[in-house]
Amino acid sequence: MTEQEKEQDNVTPRQEQAAGGAPADESVDLQAALDDALAEAERIREEMLRARADLENMRRRTEREVASAHKYAIESFVRELLPVKDSLEMGLQAAEGGGDVECLREGVELTLKMLSDVLAKHGVVEVDPLGEKFSPELHQAMSMQETSEHEPGTVISVMQKGYTLNDRLVRPATVVVAKRPEGAEA
Repeated sequence: MTEQEKEQDNVTPRQEQAAGGAPADESVDLQAALDDALAEAERIREEMLRARADLENMRRRTEREVASAHKYAIESFVRELLPVKDSLEMGLQAAEGGGDVECLREGVELTLKMLSDVLAKHGVVEVDPLGEKFSPELHQAMSMQETSEHEPGTVISVMQKGYTLNDRLVRPATVVVAKRPEGAEA
């Protein structure tokens, strides 16, 4: 066998096709498939970039809305407090003009009722524990007073009322608590 015959035996069908050129259609098909795959990859890349941009825009819009909600969350509360302020200003004007004390007292009572109604509407509840058992969760004892008229541990005086907001303590009631007199039997 000659050298040339040996080399021809080692040639693969693919090399034979490339050299001889019968299946040129196959390389065209491969190029078309590659072009299609590249076009599909570019389309998917553009869709991904658009989706990423949409997501970023949504994130920014949500941040703005949350910031606005925090900034203006108490707007309705303030709107309802303004008539209370107006009423207090009118009371001051009446007091400066030497108004009738009874009318002033009545105006202050009405203003206090307006304020109490606004607070209640927004979930603020007054803690007025006079006569109740002392509760460290709701009350702050300022002093203890010996007395035989009340059970020990009972609130006998409220120095300042407490308040809760939607069942969460905002300010404890400051109170005086009864204690058993010295020398009294237990």
